[in-house]
Amino acid sequence: MIDIFTDGGCSGNPGPGGWAFIALRNGQQYGTSGAEAYTTNNKMELMAVIRALEWFARARQGGERARVCTDSQYVQQGITKWIFSWEKNGWKTSDKKPVKNQELWQELRKLSADIRPQWVWVKGHAGNPHNEACDTMVQAAIEKLKRK
Repeated sequence: MIDIFTDGGCSGNPGPGGWAFIALRNGQQYGTSGAEAYTTNNKMELMAVIRALEWFARARQGGERARVCTDSQYVQQGITKWIFSWEKNGWKTSDKKPVKNQELWQELRKLSADIRPQWVWVKGHAGNPHNEACDTMVQAAIEKLKRK
């Protein structure tokens, strides 16, 4: 099992944002991050898991499985529960409004259907070293973007 930790965030919401993931495989660690000039926290949380699953799809060997650990209940609940209703209802929420970030949800749904990861919610800023490391990477990506 490859454990993948993800995080996304913004400086202002909306504002400059960043995403990051760390993957742990057989004692080795791989991680990367990115940033966007004007975005939302939720978009960055989604981008973190999308980029992580894209990496996993390229890097996995044989029957390896992925466990995605996110501190975003929006992502964890969205991909494990809400998305099925959204799809059934033509990408409308329960109050008949268009689902925000639909294109990212659709991309995540496709990756998730192929990979079938285990989704785990972890409490953010609660001392989990890999979650904290992702948060540090997110903040560094945002600061790097601001300096440009």
